[in-house]
Amino acid sequence: MGIRIGMIGAGQIGEDHVRRVTEKISGAEIAAVASRRREPAEKVAAICGARVENSVDDLLAAKDIDAVIIASPSERHEEQVLAALQAGKQVFCEKPLAVTAEGCRRIVEAEARIGRRMIQVGFMRRYDQGYRQLRKAIESKEFGVPLMVHCAHRNIAPHGTFTTDMSVTQTAIHEIDVTRWLLDDDYASVQVIFPRQTSNTDGTVLRDPQMMILQTKSGVCINLEVYVNCRFGYDIQCEVVCENGVLRMPEPSNLLIRADAKRYTALETDWVLRFVEAYDVELQEWVEDMHAGILRGPSAWDGYVAAVTADALMAAQQSGAVQPVILGDCPAIYLK
Repeated sequence: MGIRIGMIGAGQIGEDHVRRVTEKISGAEIAAVASRRREPAEKVAAICGARVENSVDDLLAAKDIDAVIIASPSERHEEQVLAALQAGKQVFCEKPLAVTAEGCRRIVEAEARIGRRMIQVGFMRRYDQGYRQLRKAIESKEFGVPLMVHCAHRNIAPHGTFTTDMSVTQTAIHEIDVTRWLLDDDYASVQVIFPRQTSNTDGTVLRDPQMMILQTKSGVCINLEVYVNCRFGYDIQCEVVCENGVLRMPEPSNLLIRADAKRYTALETDWVLRFVEAYDVELQEWVEDMHAGILRGPSAWDGYVAAVTADALMAAQQSGAVQPVILGDCPAIYLK
């Protein structure tokens, strides 16, 4: 029997996930949709023939719903995740798990009281083939231990008003999670440096670019360039310098073009296209894990760690100083 999923949220990512589960994922189906506005919910539900519930509470109370995907606005995540746990539903929550580290901690504590993992957080980069190749090479120890990591996260331009701290919470948050996962190492401290600023922004609400420096507990130094107004494309880079070799994440496989006296490969223009396959793998493995009775993907604790690290980076934006990353004790259910 397939997993019966309730979709909470009917925006772009919610619609994408409904199409994904319906058209690409095996072992699950979308049974119901709930959103703050009924019209978008009806549009999304029509994709898969699901019913529309009048409220999130009604969806969570439904007996035929085994799990939920939460793709609602970020400020609703905490209350909806906690309500889903209380209703006994498995949860896939798009990042962020909550908008504050305290909110993430409350979710962690609620899940720990249940005594087993019920939540997966949508850090999709862990499912990208390039990042998985990097992790496999690091784990092999063939090239010695990692010493440094060089990352870049470049966007053509932000959508709408984009502030300095959003370079952390909306952009660098992905590297915060995936680099920790690559190295299997927690962060000890962070710092932010502002280099010469681009003329592509007026500088009133956004300082851009930024150089973020994170150091792990074992001493690995990560430098992350965040440049959200680069104009030329959506460009994600990651290079791991080990004792006896350098591991560089492969570029996405795109067509090589020879024309107009040039040879070039086109870049993607947004994150949806760059990581579309990772999203597919992410949800497929989540469904398979639910059938197997054990979740292996990014946990509520991972969501909490990302939030604490993001808070430290935002403090470093203001102070210019090195900021510690203080996590506290990890509950036993995340250590298994």
